Amino acid sequence: MFLGAYFTTGRIIFIIFFVLAFGALIVWSYKADGKNHARYYKNAGKKVAIYGGLIIAVFIAIRLIFGN
Repeated sequence: MFLGAYFTTGRIIFIIFFVLAFGALIVWSYKADGKNHARYYKNAGKKVAIYGGLIIAVFIAIRLIFGN
């Protein structure tokens, strides 16, 4: 097996443990900050979508105007 040279049993166990622990920490941290998210980041998703779309539109317009 090609990946057997890179991923020993110990490394695979560490990767699994790390991913599970990191995921659990992220979920716990997000739940702990749930009240702050609702308070300080209200409508943040809409703002990111609008500004991101605006940046993409400007980039496309520049590409169309000036070519490659």
